[in-house]
Amino acid sequence: MMKAYLDNAATTPIRTEVIQVMSESMESVFGNPSSTHQFGRKAKALVETARKNIASHFNITASEIIFTAGGTEADNLILQNAITNLGVKRIITSKIEHHAVLHTVDFLKDEFKINVEFVGVLSDGSIDLKDLKERLDSSEEKTLVSLMYVNNEIGNMLPLKEVISLCDASNALFHSDTVQAIGHYALDLQETPIDFIAASAHKFNGPKGVGFAYFKKGFGIKPMLHGGDQEKGARSSTENVHAIVGMEKALSLSYESSKEDEIYMNTLKRYFISAFRELVPGVSFNGLSSDLTKSSCTILNVLFPFSNDMLLFSLDLQGIAVSGGSACQSGSSNGSHVLAEIQYEEQEMHTSIRFSFSKHTTKEELDYTIEKLKELL
Repeated sequence: MMKAYLDNAATTPIRTEVIQVMSESMESVFGNPSSTHQFGRKAKALVETARKNIASHFNITASEIIFTAGGTEADNLILQNAITNLGVKRIITSKIEHHAVLHTVDFLKDEFKINVEFVGVLSDGSIDLKDLKERLDSSEEKTLVSLMYVNNEIGNMLPLKEVISLCDASNALFHSDTVQAIGHYALDLQETPIDFIAASAHKFNGPKGVGFAYFKKGFGIKPMLHGGDQEKGARSSTENVHAIVGMEKALSLSYESSKEDEIYMNTLKRYFISAFRELVPGVSFNGLSSDLTKSSCTILNVLFPFSNDMLLFSLDLQGIAVSGGSACQSGSSNGSHVLAEIQYEEQEMHTSIRFSFSKHTTKEELDYTIEKLKELL
């Protein structure tokens, strides 16, 4: 039986070259980066070289990168630091953010009694920038805006420069969860001056359990984890040397061919959209996921004009991996909080499936998926 992996927004396969550099480092470098002897210094050199190389992709300094266990920890570290260290009294976010942001904001609201406001979301999943401006203008409280660059369920891309301009006009800080964008889209943080971003290696063909947070120079950091002085005191815990090396390699490889990969994935996406329109009369697409200029090349969220609770399971039996919403909650019966926010009542009763691509996705996988859908429907 053929298999089709179309859940790359959940995680991506580790590239062979990444496995190789990780294996080499495991065999030859076992020292603790905090140790002062030559074994520790060798490990520390790998970590710092990786930090410098990762920073170069964003036109920032190495000191602005803090290694974490992934995007969720990076989001938590940034958001909590904004409250506990930077004097933020208000957070403006949206109801379609990843739960790494939403659940953290809920915690901060209860723990520190900060004000939390949710900016309006349009029916196509776009952030209502007019509403954002009005909210920013309505208070002089120190404010952090937290909005993701690429939505992990519907693929909508945030107009970063417009949001940055609004934040700058109100002296608000800006944090963006860029987990679904890093490795696919170039981001020069001098040209696009976001204050804080979060990234996760397994979204761009790197290892799981490692990522980084970016703090613009000048912002102090209070750690969430205590017990050591690693990461310049920002994160206690022995660095995951081999995973960090793997992340740096994966990121470098991703950006070597990102433009070509974007064109390739958009070609696949355009082909898949046409195939769905031919296969399923009345099919539509959630958010802006069918718009190749306003959504990520990696995500297509399909809204079927019917309800079929067994469709995901049936596709899995055919060797086709997809998601019914956020991959982090694919086993949940709660449904998608993103789709609940943008769909009207009749649409909520219908089946939605997120298909997500990588540079390794093939047309044959898409054809196989369409063939099996034809049989199932």
